[in-house]
Amino acid sequence: MTGSRERNFRHDETFSAHLTANSSEFAMSIADGETRMRDWIDKATAERLEKDVAAVKNDIAALTDQITDALNTFANSAGKQARRGYKQARENMDSTLDDMSERSSAMMGAAQDAYGSIEETLEDAITARPLATVGIALGIGFLIGAAWRR
Repeated sequence: MTGSRERNFRHDETFSAHLTANSSEFAMSIADGETRMRDWIDKATAERLEKDVAAVKNDIAALTDQITDALNTFANSAGKQARRGYKQARENMDSTLDDMSERSSAMMGAAQDAYGSIEETLEDAITARPLATVGIALGIGFLIGAAWRR
């Protein structure tokens, strides 16, 4: 039976002896294949992780831009509201000052009218009773002089 088939092991070697002798070689080829598979998986995983990290960096950059835009919008809005508040406060102050000016003018006019009325009343009294007026003036002068001496 030795002519038609070629043998992969030596002539004096049995099949089980051939397997035992070559098992370390077979184990190394399996280990080598596992290492290559691990390297390929590790490389694919590393590439996926790099892509994921890049995507996260891009997302963070986009969020940073959105937050910056939101803060700028808020700051602009707050500035506008502050200007509106200042303008309204100034208008209220101007209105209050105008109102106070009008009231003081009205009070001054009332005081001037009262003074004019008292003046007219005194003129009428002096014209109607000149002697009584002179007597009252002498009496007031005497009282002031007496108070002054003390």
